[in-house]
Amino acid sequence: MMTVSVGIFVLVEGILIYSAFKYRRKAGDETDGAPVHGNVPLEILWTAIPAIIVIGISVYSFEVYNDMGGFDPHAAHAAPMSPEAMKMPGAAIAATLNDTPPTDQPNRNQEQSDEANLDPATAAVRNADQIPQKNDAPGMGISSPRLGATPDKEGKAPELVVNVTGLQYAFIFTYPEAGVTSGELHVPIGREVKLEMSANDVIHAFWVPEFRLKQDIIPGRQTEIRFTPQKEGDYPLICAELCGPYHGAMHTTVVVQTKQEYDNWIQEQLVASRETLNQAVAMNPTDKSVSDFLAPYTQHMGIESNEVLHQIHH
Repeated sequence: MMTVSVGIFVLVEGILIYSAFKYRRKAGDETDGAPVHGNVPLEILWTAIPAIIVIGISVYSFEVYNDMGGFDPHAAHAAPMSPEAMKMPGAAIAATLNDTPPTDQPNRNQEQSDEANLDPATAAVRNADQIPQKNDAPGMGISSPRLGATPDKEGKAPELVVNVTGLQYAFIFTYPEAGVTSGELHVPIGREVKLEMSANDVIHAFWVPEFRLKQDIIPGRQTEIRFTPQKEGDYPLICAELCGPYHGAMHTTVVVQTKQEYDNWIQEQLVASRETLNQAVAMNPTDKSVSDFLAPYTQHMGIESNEVLHQIHH
């Protein structure tokens, strides 16, 4: 594609420069230019050639798109790593991290990461053990951005803490107090919310246009943002950093609810989690014989003999 682009650029610009010199107005010539009414064969030619080139590039681009996973964004994310890359944890995001000079100061990013990972749900979605947590270096302009509390709430603990994990290509929200994991951010109206954010792979950004809030989510650094929602509704949440080929699909919703609706949502998530666990346990019963466990499945196959069930088991 670069070769095609350079070739067309040189051709077009070359003709323009040549024509500018070849057909420039001669000194003392004040006459009008010759009236030209068009050249249909030439217009067809210069329309057909670019059309063929664009179609060829489109076909080639689609093949590349399919090789990257096509319409399944997780296919590209799950591409196998080279043996060299496997030996270096975090190598895939090395380019997004800046080294900071050695310091005796506590590593605030590491401390905040360890605190967030005390929540089992957060630890399950973050690969913190593979990403080195960098020290802040304000003197070099390298620090973890933090948008703190409003003046009236300065020095007070936030009313709700939510851990946010950015990864290609989704936001994962975990609620340490409730043990809930969600793909949407639900918050109660009128309560100050603190988001503790980090990324698993490359730089993402938490952007809610209607809130006028935007904060980077950076691998190896712990960023945070505080806000107090004042109006109920569903608000688009968009990743505002070009994070890969499926960046445009990385968006979700911030749901601002009444306190009662928020509490009901939390309970619904907990019930759904328990039901999932119960289903998993039911699939592995310990109080049933092999024949009893296989019976619901074998009846559909017309198998009723215990001897046959025994053979299936073995």
